[in-house]
Amino acid sequence: MMTIQSSPLLRQALVADATTSAAFGLMLLIGAGALSGIFGLPEMLLRVAGLVLLPYAAFIGWLGLREEIQKPVAWAVILGNALWVIDSALLLASGWVAPTSAGYAFVIAQALVVLMYAEFQFVGLRRSGAVAV
Repeated sequence: MMTIQSSPLLRQALVADATTSAAFGLMLLIGAGALSGIFGLPEMLLRVAGLVLLPYAAFIGWLGLREEIQKPVAWAVILGNALWVIDSALLLASGWVAPTSAGYAFVIAQALVVLMYAEFQFVGLRRSGAVAV
């Protein structure tokens, strides 16, 4: 596998993504009951999203603290973020849920934040250099 020297932008984008993901994960996990009513989204969906976000946050936070990472791992994070954005749009378009206006705003806003992180991570990856062996 190709190891890269992470650019400062890539490391910062990973740590910022980790921080936001951990905060949202805790919020969704702890507040799923109350948020379900506000957003019009199923409580179980919110809890599962929170449970998924916590280990993800720990992993990418760890990656963001490393100066060298595997390039395919960085790509996996970027593609995972892109998939999250696509899934968020599909959730709203699917008819599987009936979100309130606040729910639409929440899903769209969090998808835009995830898209922003994916873009910063992509640019940061492009600025990263190969490690000499």
